[in-house]
Amino acid sequence: MASIQKTACGYRAQIKFRVHGQIVRDSGLFPNRRDAVQWAADRERELRARQSSPESQLHTLREALRRYAEEVSPTKRGAHWEQVRLAAFEGYYLPLNAPMGDVTAQDIADFRDSRLDKVSAASVRREICILSSVFESARLEWGWAEHNPCRDIRKPANSKSRDRVLQWQEIRAMLRQMSYDRHAVQSGAQALAVCMLLALRTGMRAGELAGMQWDQVFEDHVHLPQTKSGRPRDVPLSSRARRLLQQMRGWDRDSVFGMDPRTLSTLFRRYRERAGLSGFTFHDCRHTAATMISRKVEVLDLCKIFGWTDPKMAMVYYNPHASTLAELLG
Repeated sequence: MASIQKTACGYRAQIKFRVHGQIVRDSGLFPNRRDAVQWAADRERELRARQSSPESQLHTLREALRRYAEEVSPTKRGAHWEQVRLAAFEGYYLPLNAPMGDVTAQDIADFRDSRLDKVSAASVRREICILSSVFESARLEWGWAEHNPCRDIRKPANSKSRDRVLQWQEIRAMLRQMSYDRHAVQSGAQALAVCMLLALRTGMRAGELAGMQWDQVFEDHVHLPQTKSGRPRDVPLSSRARRLLQQMRGWDRDSVFGMDPRTLSTLFRRYRERAGLSGFTFHDCRHTAATMISRKVEVLDLCKIFGWTDPKMAMVYYNPHASTLAELLG
């Protein structure tokens, strides 16, 4: 990526680029920053054209996004949402019709800055990650590119991790809206209520709960053959968690809750609004569960329950209130 520096006489643009194994350096002095940035982008594009393979000039970024959505995304667990994001890229500030070999780091930086005006830094980081994967597939597998410009920009800073823990009055308000009782489930709203309570008792994710089948449920644990980490996990069941699962018997023959993750999240938001609440998501049930379960088990046991390979994750999800810690101190 070019270096732009302010001098007494204006702005100096400097570039360093590798062409056919040799480092090429060039610089220029300009009266304003805009001209310096434009020159650097044009010069990089010119040098890249000298080293690009014919394939990188034949296929555009738009083609790469569509091919990735058709061939690569379906192999992933979150295929649907990734395909939605890839389609949305065609409405963003990107050189969609430029050949892959002509897309520069400055183009990606401009995309980053335009998106930061509209969405959070965390969202932009995820979008850049997807773009980077597209360029990597084009470079390593399709022969459409010789470089990945996403590597040459600064990513937005990591956002502060969520620390939202549901309060008991919020949980009770949600249960009232979903007409929950302790008998066998009779409605979709009651199934959602049991799902939320099981998330609070086990720390399972929405996707894990929605995808849970009865043949994965055993006397004292649930076996999850596929998780976000890509590894299977056994989730222990407390006596209360086992009673919650018993309430679901007879609701669906194969699936425990009979709903997909998108339906689960949509319904959760709907009942949260009906309860007059805000500021938390279904995933915050996992934070709440970690905070409650941590009072009963050691940190390594907590990591095993939640499927964390790094104990540092316990500090992300364990979010006790200061008054709770004060009670522990006596």
